[in-house]
Amino acid sequence: MKVRLLNAWRLGMKELLSLWNDKVLLIMIVWAFSGGIYTASTATSQELHNAPIAIVDEDQSVLSSRIAGSFYGPYFKPPDMITESQVDAGLDAGIYTFVLNIPPDFERDVLAGQQPVIQVNIDAMRVSQAFIGAGYIQNIVLGEVGEFVQHRRSEAAAPITLAPTVMFNPNMTSSWFGSVMEIINNVTMLSVILTGAALIREREHGTLEHLLVMPLGAFEIMLAKVWSMALVVWIAVGLSLYFVVGRVLDVPIAGSIPLFMAGTLVQLLATTSLGIFIGTLSRNMPQLGLMMILVVLPLQLLSGGMTPRESMPEVVQDIMLFAPTTHFVSLAQAVLYRGAGLDVVWPSLLAMAAIALAFFVASLLMFRRSIAAQG
Repeated sequence: MKVRLLNAWRLGMKELLSLWNDKVLLIMIVWAFSGGIYTASTATSQELHNAPIAIVDEDQSVLSSRIAGSFYGPYFKPPDMITESQVDAGLDAGIYTFVLNIPPDFERDVLAGQQPVIQVNIDAMRVSQAFIGAGYIQNIVLGEVGEFVQHRRSEAAAPITLAPTVMFNPNMTSSWFGSVMEIINNVTMLSVILTGAALIREREHGTLEHLLVMPLGAFEIMLAKVWSMALVVWIAVGLSLYFVVGRVLDVPIAGSIPLFMAGTLVQLLATTSLGIFIGTLSRNMPQLGLMMILVVLPLQLLSGGMTPRESMPEVVQDIMLFAPTTHFVSLAQAVLYRGAGLDVVWPSLLAMAAIALAFFVASLLMFRRSIAAQG
């Protein structure tokens, strides 16, 4: 066993040297855990921000002017005043997300105690802004109309009072959530790519046959690729978490970073083994890329990192319990966001270890069978 581990160590160092000479993969790793994290967490926002809006003012009254003047930053851009004939063209071209149509005699009907209707046209292709912005627009218009009628802004007393308490992300800043989730996604994606590409590279360059004529077994070859590629991603995760997330984005980490890194190591054992499995089935890099779409994307989308698992069908929830990413997302959120300790996350850690061991054994058997077929 000592000799086999030594062989795996030497082969792993060879893999690291090959990766060092592959500048494309190096650039991808550096970007994925630096600029990719920053861009993904800051470029996309779940809040309403500078939403383009236009107003068709057919009333031309004091009240309609007050409504038009109540839309301003940072939630909305200054509204464009357009005609009714420009509405469809503006929405079709994506120029506006919201278009308000204030009907004629709107102010007169309001003062007469009637309930006139303001039409709000929404580009629902921008789902998050459309949903949030509709509520903002309703509150703004009702507030302006109420103040105009009563000559003061007041709110009806509610029978109860709600006191929201926001935990773990008091300002509800999307970058706090997005940055950590992007790291989790990159752990899965890059570990699969690196190990799969390492195996494909051996096959395409003909060096796999050279290894097979040496006194080496499938275990040493596979273990070398697993530990070397896992080490690269593991170091990248630690540096990204400290510099990009902690320093650049200034995201507070509530829990133990060593505990999270330990969970990441277990996750990497599973995903690198999965990369070997996919690389064994693939014959070239294009096939590896296509198979990754079928495997990695469902792991990322259905693991609970993008949408809560509770919102998914129960059958999907049950199936995803056999995926390591589901438990990794649960562990990462509990540790980094809520400050959970080992006494809380040990079930997730144990489940990840069991799945990782199963993936490793299955990949080893598949790899061994592939080598036997070549021999």
